[in-house]
Amino acid sequence: MKLWSDSIKDGAPIPGEFAFCVIDPANHVSMAPNKNPHLAWSDLPAGTRSLALICHDPDVPSRGDDVNQKGKTVPADLPRVDFFHWTLIDIPKDTSSIAAGAFCNGVTPRGKSGPDVSGMAGLRHGINDYSSWFAGDADMAGDYFGYDGPCPPWNDALVHRYVFTLYALDLERVPVDGKFTGQQVRDAIRGHILDQAAITGLYTLNPAIFASGNNRPESK
Repeated sequence: MKLWSDSIKDGAPIPGEFAFCVIDPANHVSMAPNKNPHLAWSDLPAGTRSLALICHDPDVPSRGDDVNQKGKTVPADLPRVDFFHWTLIDIPKDTSSIAAGAFCNGVTPRGKSGPDVSGMAGLRHGINDYSSWFAGDADMAGDYFGYDGPCPPWNDALVHRYVFTLYALDLERVPVDGKFTGQQVRDAIRGHILDQAAITGLYTLNPAIFASGNNRPESK
């Protein structure tokens, strides 16, 4: 099973076009184009009945005390947790690609609708973790279904990884409903995965890391 992208090179910085935020010298960050990246795949195993796609960041700080605080840095050795950016399930087995911007093009304050995907019968989106991140923000709070790209803390000493994993399943429909999460899909497909493939992009909003040229997000 193979997975690749014309938008993101495995192990390389993610272009700002596919991020939620980019660096803004005056305000730390500003909203970005926030397009979902192109993805394509081939060589599915025999018996595949549907596909599931999950994008997660395993490098999110486990504590928010220092996050985006002036004069502070989120230390690289702080324990990290998962943050889910995209969960798409019940992808038909005869599908072979997702076009850039097909599922998300721009930041949508107060969330996006779901789980059903408009104009694409059968596909379903889970909520991503911006739903909980913005829960206390009157301007942004809502249910964020589908894709929303990287926006790591601008003072994080660690460059974040964004892992796009495609699963070939022996299920025609993943047994989750409503406002399901990436973790709930992980749990539901356990024991039903025939094969999987992944690509990983990198992203930082820390000006110090960006200025050094290490893992600098590319722009188009």
